[in-house]
Amino acid sequence: MAEAKNNQEQDLNQLLKIRREKLAELQAADKDPFQITKYDVTHHSMDVRENYDALEGKTVRVAGRIMQKRVMGKASFCNVQDLKGNIQSYVARDSIGEESYKDFKKYDIGDIVGIEGEVFTTKTGEISIHAASVTLLSKSLQILPEKYHGLTNTDLRYRQRYTDLIMNQEVKDTFVKRSKIISAIRRYLDGQGFMEVETPMLVSNAGGAAARPFETHYNALNEDVKLRISLELYLKRLIVGGMERVYEIGRVFRNEGVDTRHNPEFTLMELYQAYTDYYGMMDLTENMFRYVAQEVLGTTEVMYGDQVIDLGKPFARLTMIDAVKKYAGVDFDAVPDTEAEEKLVQPTFIMDHPIEISPLTKKKPDKPEYVERFELFITGREMANAYSELNDPIDQRERFAAQEAAFAAGDEEANHPDEDLLHALEIGMPPTGGIGYGIDRLVMLLTNSPAIRDVLLFPTMKSLSGPEPKKGQEKIAERATEPVEEKEVIDFSKVKIEPLFSDLVDFETFSKSDFRAVKVKACAAVQKSKKLLQFTLDDGTDTERTILSGIHAYYEPEELIGKTLIAITNLPPRAMMGIDSCGMIISAVHEEEGEEKLHLLIVDDHIPAGAKLY
Repeated sequence: MAEAKNNQEQDLNQLLKIRREKLAELQAADKDPFQITKYDVTHHSMDVRENYDALEGKTVRVAGRIMQKRVMGKASFCNVQDLKGNIQSYVARDSIGEESYKDFKKYDIGDIVGIEGEVFTTKTGEISIHAASVTLLSKSLQILPEKYHGLTNTDLRYRQRYTDLIMNQEVKDTFVKRSKIISAIRRYLDGQGFMEVETPMLVSNAGGAAARPFETHYNALNEDVKLRISLELYLKRLIVGGMERVYEIGRVFRNEGVDTRHNPEFTLMELYQAYTDYYGMMDLTENMFRYVAQEVLGTTEVMYGDQVIDLGKPFARLTMIDAVKKYAGVDFDAVPDTEAEEKLVQPTFIMDHPIEISPLTKKKPDKPEYVERFELFITGREMANAYSELNDPIDQRERFAAQEAAFAAGDEEANHPDEDLLHALEIGMPPTGGIGYGIDRLVMLLTNSPAIRDVLLFPTMKSLSGPEPKKGQEKIAERATEPVEEKEVIDFSKVKIEPLFSDLVDFETFSKSDFRAVKVKACAAVQKSKKLLQFTLDDGTDTERTILSGIHAYYEPEELIGKTLIAITNLPPRAMMGIDSCGMIISAVHEEEGEEKLHLLIVDDHIPAGAKLY
C-alpha cells in the first residue's frame, strides 16, 4: 500500500513537472499565455446552444477551460467549460494551421483557451464550433480532480471553492441562483418604495440581537470596537430622520458556533417601514417570498429534500402559545418549549413572544407580558424575525436596564443601553414595522441545500496548522532532506489526578454501559450558556443523537465537527437548557497547577459510527 502510494505521488510529481516544462517551452517560443491581457468573447456556450438556428454557420468567439480533449491525428475534439455550461469544439490541423495544431495537441485539461470558429452540428448531432483559431489564455500548472469521481471531499470543497466550482456544475448553479435571489429581493423592495442604505460595520455597541460580538481595536481612534451583530439600531435612526422605508443587505458577525444552520459571518437583510406594524411585515414577507421564488425558479412550489414547500398558499399564522400547545402538547405559559419548531414545515408565522426575550418590541396592549413579534418558520427553520418596533423611549430605557442586569448576571448575549438610540427615540419615531431575514437560509430553501456552507462561497473554516497540503505534490527529493520532527516531550510532573475509586463494580453492572464511537455531524454553542456545547451525532443508527456537554471552555464547536468521539449512549435523557441530552461524551480530566484541564477522547476516524467498545 505504501509503495503504491509513493509511486502515485512520483507519477503526479512527474506530471506537474511536465506542465511546467510545457510553459517554459511556450515562453521560450515567445508564446507566453500570461502575457495575454484580453480576449473578446461574443457568446457563452449556452447562448450558442439556445440560439443555434440563428448562429449556424456564423463565426463566434467563446472562452473557457478545457475539460475534455481527444486527439485523433490531424483532427481533434475538445470540450470547453464557461460560466453557463460547456460546448464541444472541432479542431483540425488544416483549419488552424500546422504550428497552432502542434501547440494545441500539447494543451492540458484545465488550460483556459479562446476559440474562434463557425457553429455547426457534428454527424452525431452535437452542436459544436469548428475552430479557425485556438488561443491559449492561461496555462494550468495543477491537475484537476478526475472527471468521473470529481471533488467529493467536503472539507476540501469548502476550502478550495474554486476547484469545487470547476468540477461541480450544480455548485456553480447554486451560487448563480444566490445572486439572482438577492437581485430579485432588491427589485421587489425597490418596487415597494424602499430605499437601500448602508450602515457601519464597526460599532461601539453591538446590539439588536442576542449574540456575542467579535471585538477588535481601532488604531486611529485608540478605541475598542465590535463588529455588528445586526443592522437594526442604525436603520431605526433613519426612520427617526424621516426616511420612511429603508433596507440594508449586508454581512453581520456573531461570535458563536458553526453548524448546518449557522456561520459566524452571514448575510442579513433588515428593513423598516414607518406607519405599519408586524401585520404589515407579515403581508410584505409573504408577498416577497412568493415573488422571489417565481422570479428565480419560475414556480412557488419549492422542492426541499423530499418535501414540497408551497409558497403560493397563504402562510399559516399561530401565536407561540397555540403553536406549542398544538405541536408540543404542553401549556407554554406553564412550561416553555421549542419542540414545535421542527414541525413547522410549511410557511408559518409564529406570533406574540414573551417580553423577556424581545427587548426592542412593542408590548401587546391587551397582554403586556407578550410583545407584537413574529418569526417565520419554513422546514422547521427560522427564516425571518419581525417586530412592531418599540418607539417609547421610557419603556425602551427600562428594557435596556433589564438587559444590563441580565448581562451582569452572566448573560453574555444581553443587549447594552444605546444612549444615542434612546436620544433618537426621544426626538420621536413613528409607529414602525421592522423585520430581519437570513438571506443564507432563504438561499438554502430555494436551492434545496441542506447546510449553510453549501450556499456560502467561502464559509468559515478552522485554519490549518500550516500551508494547505497538496496531496502528492511534494517533491520527493525535498521530502528526503526535511528534518524529522522531534517527538514532543510532555511534562506530567505537575499533573494531579483524582484518586482511583476503592469501591469495586461488578462486571455485570459495568457491562450494561453502552460505550460507542460517534461522529460529530454538527456542533454549536447553546444559547444563554457559557459552558454547554450541543452535539448532533451519528451513532450508527438512522436517528441523529443530541448530547450536551459543558466543555465550551476547552473547545470551540467548529473544531470538533467531523471528529470521532466516544459516548455512553444508553443513559436516560436529561433536560439541559430545555434540550434533552441523550447520553454522555467521554473526556479525560486532570488538574495542573491548580487549573482543571480536559481532553475529549478523539479517536481514529477509521472507526465507524456505532462501533461498540469492549
